[in-house]
Amino acid sequence: MSEAAPFSKQIRSATEEQHNDARSSRFITDMLGGALGIDSYQRYTGQLWFVYRALEARWDSLAADPVAGPFIRTELARTAELERDLAHLIGPHWRDELAPLPATVAYTDRIDECARDWPAGYIAHHYTRYMGDLSGGQIVRDTAERLWNLPHRGDGVRFYVFDAVANPAAFKREYRALLDRLPLDDLERRRVLDEGQRAYSMNTAVFMELAQEFPAAQ
Repeated sequence: MSEAAPFSKQIRSATEEQHNDARSSRFITDMLGGALGIDSYQRYTGQLWFVYRALEARWDSLAADPVAGPFIRTELARTAELERDLAHLIGPHWRDELAPLPATVAYTDRIDECARDWPAGYIAHHYTRYMGDLSGGQIVRDTAERLWNLPHRGDGVRFYVFDAVANPAAFKREYRALLDRLPLDDLERRRVLDEGQRAYSMNTAVFMELAQEFPAAQ
């Protein structure tokens, strides 16, 4: 019997289809293709704030968890960066302008449930977000800067700038090694793979609701 693939490869393979669905969603394609205005980017950034507030709200308790603890890295924190972006994009009273979409509420509720009750499941959400931000998120930053004349790596796109991660390639290698060392049995690993698929699907649901709110001009 062949040896099982490292878990980092398993989770990437298991979520590839859902990842591609999210990346090619109509809202993202229209927004990054220049078919939508900056208001779509503002709305999208606001939804991200709800997501990352949920992801990072329980870091203090998760840091001591034997499964999730090694993944709690303060250099990844995005909530404060999103708040700077929103202040730039919307204004000082940006909180008054934000409202989560129903899909965002479902997504954040699930993240919080995992963070509270199932640390291994939380890792699936952590992986799908932060590893994506360090990779494909840079394309979003570059495009947003160009489309809407936002400051290079400045307010408006700080969410995508990981100044505290000196070497993103090395960081991602270390992250994959942590995934490979997760102390989980085969059944629990299968559950985490399923949760990774669910995380991407919930993200895509947010994009679908944003697409309804921002239909591209025909």
